[in-house]
Amino acid sequence: MQNEAAMLQCPNEYCKAVNDERDKYCQQCGTFLPKRYLWAVGSDIEKYQIGEVIAQRYLLTSERVFLDTKPGLPSEAQACEITATTKPYLRLIPYRLQVPQVYGFLPGRADCDVLLLEAPIYAEGTPLAGQLLPALAEAWQGATSLRQLNWLWQIAQLWQPLSSEGVASSLLDLQLVRVEGSLVRLLQLRSQQPQPTIAELGRLWLELVDQAQPSIAEFLAQLCHSMIEGNLNADSLTTALDRGLTELGRSQVRKLVISTLTDTGPTRQRNEDACYPPSGTTTTSAPAVAIVCDGIGGHEGGSVASQLAIDTLQQVKQLPLNDIHLDAMTLTRELERFVRIANDRINQRNDNEQRFGRQRMGTTLVMAVERAHEMYITHVGDSRAYWITRTGCHQLTLDDDVASREVRLGYSLYRNALEQASSGSLVQALGTSSSAALHPTVQRFVLDEDCIFLLCSDGLSDYDRVEEYWDTVLLPAVNGSLKEADAVTRLVEISNSQNGHDNVTVALVRCTLKYSEPTKPLSIALLKEPQFDARQNTAIASQHDLIKQDRPDTSTRKTVLLPTQRPKSRLLLPILLGTILLLSLSGGLLAYFLPQFYRRQPLNNPTTLPSPLASPTATPTPLSVGTLVQINRQINLEQNPNAIATNIASQSQLAQVPTNGILKVTGKKENLQQGDLLRLKFLCVINPSENFNTTAQLIQLGQEGWIEQATLLPNIEKTLGQTKSNSCPIANQSLPTSESPLNRPLTLPNAGRKNEEKRLLSF
Repeated sequence: MQNEAAMLQCPNEYCKAVNDERDKYCQQCGTFLPKRYLWAVGSDIEKYQIGEVIAQRYLLTSERVFLDTKPGLPSEAQACEITATTKPYLRLIPYRLQVPQVYGFLPGRADCDVLLLEAPIYAEGTPLAGQLLPALAEAWQGATSLRQLNWLWQIAQLWQPLSSEGVASSLLDLQLVRVEGSLVRLLQLRSQQPQPTIAELGRLWLELVDQAQPSIAEFLAQLCHSMIEGNLNADSLTTALDRGLTELGRSQVRKLVISTLTDTGPTRQRNEDACYPPSGTTTTSAPAVAIVCDGIGGHEGGSVASQLAIDTLQQVKQLPLNDIHLDAMTLTRELERFVRIANDRINQRNDNEQRFGRQRMGTTLVMAVERAHEMYITHVGDSRAYWITRTGCHQLTLDDDVASREVRLGYSLYRNALEQASSGSLVQALGTSSSAALHPTVQRFVLDEDCIFLLCSDGLSDYDRVEEYWDTVLLPAVNGSLKEADAVTRLVEISNSQNGHDNVTVALVRCTLKYSEPTKPLSIALLKEPQFDARQNTAIASQHDLIKQDRPDTSTRKTVLLPTQRPKSRLLLPILLGTILLLSLSGGLLAYFLPQFYRRQPLNNPTTLPSPLASPTATPTPLSVGTLVQINRQINLEQNPNAIATNIASQSQLAQVPTNGILKVTGKKENLQQGDLLRLKFLCVINPSENFNTTAQLIQLGQEGWIEQATLLPNIEKTLGQTKSNSCPIANQSLPTSESPLNRPLTLPNAGRKNEEKRLLSF
């Protein structure tokens, strides 16, 4: 019997009040209470009683289902080694929509032999929260033909990656294959030696034929026989199912509505986000294309990069998306090609403007493209796509950051990786390097139920705001009780009031579907390889030419408008009259403004402020050890020079020097690939003020850090000569006091893992 009043500890470390399991927010401080229902995998779990709390944290709510009553605490997995049993879950994180991820280990067990998985369990916000999703075999008979083939298509796509990890046998147990609406989700992974074959999968599927919809029964039976006879491999199996889905998709009527909105946010001076369709738009134009980009580079060009990407990527609408001869593989390659074109345009702009290192501008990307019965999600960076249905909210994209990379390599559990320094630093973005080093992700989803695809920048997704509000804002939009424009407006308001540290951009794609079973069964001929159709390549090639013509010139030459050619005899008189008129106007303007210009010229004797320092000299290039400099704007110093040398941005190690700071060059590293690095020591600041960026760790007096010389030089107000002393060269009254922002403790929100400043790691 499920415990009716499980107590949850508030995740806010300054509160930690105890709340009822049925509460959505802490009754004391109002913090969101996430519900983490977990599936236990391991031995001797049967000895625990339902209602028992293990290690004063994990409550057993039903057979093998635990609830984490202290979700704000870190996982106990730090002391557990990554074993051969754990590693497949980690390496398969790109497929975490279907493959469960390891949340942690059950404490108190020898060798950490019980895994706690984020398994297919109904989410909070639904009437069945905390219960296992139904098995595919249980839901099979009541599903439409489109959904039945969709489920098998997802299993076929999982066959190869699971085989590479030695866990493909998980797909042969229909009790492990669970379904949530149109989505296939595995309960756990299971290994088996020797590895199963496609023939075994075919024999399993053959058991489903009797309860398959009549329109696909014969097609499915013949497909299974081909698998058993060894005539199909994983790729050809997926292709055959693709053709069947395309044919069934003709019996579906779709209506897609897109609504977008972007906002600067309450704390930023400029908006570096961009979206398509333009902000404030609600449209039903087909095919549906929605894009969100989050610029990187601050005032150095983040907004330029994001808009360049939008201008390029919106041209995907020129692809023949309604052409029945456009297959999925070709469209995937085309979407990747568009991403690389956008990357090269931004990259070329950086090169033309001689931007190097962290001065290079870039942008993240998430894009949704409708094609018949499918939605294609393309992604680079940490802007996200979510899929919201009546049963749950699913994050589709995997952030291109350090934490995800650590998990994908099998080094760490995701929750533990988030605790590491620089876990949120990006490992790739558009425009920061050549396309050869870029790896965009393109995912396909079959549309067979009413749903919403939400694209957003991290101004909204940080601190799990989407997971917190999906059931109160997005679920009503799925049901049609809330308009799309009102939903995006509400999400932006939530971002600004609950997060507020960044720009926010939201693009919402609402899909309303109606499916009718075909009157004719699928043709068995669809199982055969289709003949090559040259029309597809012809259509794509024509679009390549059109896009090439539309591509903006990335050179540094100014655009020159050429006049229309006309007979010279007709142009002579207008040219003469225009010249006379222009000269007359120019003379009048000159006579009016010239006396005022001279009256406004300042006297050539500006006042010079006295200084106890040596007379300023021109900035030396390069700077030598012992040189004193005063900066004219805030700069960041890195404690680890190797982090700069390898482009590793360690967020926790950055220290910020305020405007008018006085620093001494105490060390130098020469001949690095990025140019010389300088070690600077912070001595003092002239006229300290409150105007500083609180998103970095404030520097302390006497603290040292590293910076690229090329980054420092443009920020130097003046150099102040050479010195051997490490003391402040100015009067004590200009030093920061105990009440100064330089000595004030830095306070940031506890929840969430994102630093407010987006940083790039390596490319």
